[in-house]
Amino acid sequence: MAETPRGLQRLRRLFVILLLGFASGLPLALTGGAMQAWLTVDGLDLVTLGFLSLIGIPYTFKFLWAPLIDRFDLPLLGRRRGWIVLLLFVLGAALLLMSTLSPARNLALFASVAVLVACLSATLDVVIDAYRTDLLEPAERGLGGSLTVLGYRLAMVLSGGITLIWAEQWQSWPQVYRVMAGLSVAVGALALLLMPPLPERFKAPVSKAGGELRGFLALVVGVGVGAWLAHQLLVLLGLDPDSSDRWVRLVFVVTQIAAAMMLGLGVTRWVRFETLNASLRSYFSMRGAGAFLALVVLYKVGDAFALSLSTPFLLKGMHFSQSEVGLANKTIGLLMTIVGAIVGGFFLLRLRLSTAVIAFGVLQLVSNLGFYLLAREGAGAWGTLDVPAFNLLIVHLDTPTPMDSLLLFALSLDNFAGGMGTAAFVALLSGLCGTRFSATHYALLSAFATLGRVFVGPFAGVLADAYGWKVFFLVSVVVGIPGLLMAWWLRREVDATTQLNRSA
Repeated sequence: MAETPRGLQRLRRLFVILLLGFASGLPLALTGGAMQAWLTVDGLDLVTLGFLSLIGIPYTFKFLWAPLIDRFDLPLLGRRRGWIVLLLFVLGAALLLMSTLSPARNLALFASVAVLVACLSATLDVVIDAYRTDLLEPAERGLGGSLTVLGYRLAMVLSGGITLIWAEQWQSWPQVYRVMAGLSVAVGALALLLMPPLPERFKAPVSKAGGELRGFLALVVGVGVGAWLAHQLLVLLGLDPDSSDRWVRLVFVVTQIAAAMMLGLGVTRWVRFETLNASLRSYFSMRGAGAFLALVVLYKVGDAFALSLSTPFLLKGMHFSQSEVGLANKTIGLLMTIVGAIVGGFFLLRLRLSTAVIAFGVLQLVSNLGFYLLAREGAGAWGTLDVPAFNLLIVHLDTPTPMDSLLLFALSLDNFAGGMGTAAFVALLSGLCGTRFSATHYALLSAFATLGRVFVGPFAGVLADAYGWKVFFLVSVVVGIPGLLMAWWLRREVDATTQLNRSA
C-alpha cells in the first residue's frame, strides 16, 4: 500500500508531461505548416513562402530571454507553473487576433502578429522544457521524452493536419484559428489543475532584478543595431533591398540575421546580464559542450530542410487538396506518430542512448526519400487506398475518401521516423541540462536545434523554385549526413549524459 501514492504521483507526472508536450506542439504549425497552407490558398508565391519561414526565428533566439524565465517566478503558482498557464492564455488571445487579419490584404501586419505568436510559443517551450527537466527523475527521462514527442506530435496532427480538413469544410481559415485559440486556453486551464509543484531544491538563481532587465534590453538593442548595420552595409555595396531577384533577397536576410546574432551575443560580454552569463558559463564548463552544440545543430538539419516547405510541396507541387493532406496526416500520420513514439520509448529503455540517436537519425534521414519518391513518381503513381474517415467530433466526412497510396507512404514514414528521432533527441537534451539553469540550458540547446528549421527556409524556397522538388529533397538527405557522423564521433559522450545529474 505504501507504494501506491508514489506510483500515482509518477503517473500524474507523466500525464502532465504528455499534456505539456501537446501544449508545446499546438502553436508550432499555426506559424508553420497550417499558416503555409493558408498563405498558399491565398496565392502567395513559393519564394515568399520560403522567406516567411523566418517567422519562426524566435525559436532560435529564445535562449536570450530564457534567463529571465530562470531568474523570475510569477507569484501564487510557484516555479515554472505560473509562466506556463499565463503563456497559454496569452497565446489564445494572440491566435484570436491573428484570425481577424487577412494575409492577402495586409501581409506585413499578419506576419508581425505571427511573429508574436512564435515568440509566445518559443517562450512556452522554454518553460515547459525546463519544467519537464526539473520534474522528472533521471530514470524517467527516456519515457518522458517519448511522452513529450507523443503529445507534441498529436498536437501537430491536430494543428497541422485536422486544421486543413476544417479549413476546406468551413471555407474559413480564420474560423480554424479561433478554434485553436479556444483550445489553447482550455489546455492552460487543465494544466493549472494538474501540474504538480517542483521540489524545493529547484530555486531561482539570485541576482539583481534591475540589472537583469537592463542587460536584456541592451541585448535586444544590440540585435536591432546589428541587423540595421548589415542592411546599410549591403546598400552601400550597391545591393537593392527591394530587388525582385531571389538571390539578392536571400543575401539581405542571411547577412542581417548573422550580424544581429553576432552583435547581440557580443553585447552580453560587456553588459551585466548575469543570469545569461552565469548559465552560459555553467553550460560551457561541461566537457565537450561545443561539440554537443554542433551535434544539436546538425542532427535535425536534414529533416528540417525537407519539412520546411512540405505543405506548399503537397498543395502546390503535387496539387493535393487541403482535405487530402489533412486526412492523410490525421489517419496514417496519427497512427504512425503514436507507433513511432511508443517504439522509440521502448527502445530507449533497452538501448544505449548513442545507439538510439544514431539509428533513429538514419531512419529520420531515409524518411526524406519518401517525399523525393513522391516528387519523382507523381500523384497517383501507386494508385489509391480507401481509408475510412474517422467520424469523430473533430471531423466529419460523409463518405470515405480514397487516398493517394504514395502520399500515405511518404507521410507515414516521415511521422514514424520523426517520432522516434525526436524521442532520443529530447532524452539527450535533458541529460545536458543543469538544474539551476535548466530553462536557459535547454533553450540554448533546443534553439540551436531549430537553426535548420528556421534558417534553411529562405534557401529552401529559392532552391525549390530554381531547381525543382526532386533536387530539393535529395539535397535534404545530403545535408543530414554530417549530423550522423557527429553522433557517431560523440557516441561515448552521448552515453555519458545518461549518468549526468548536474546541479550547476
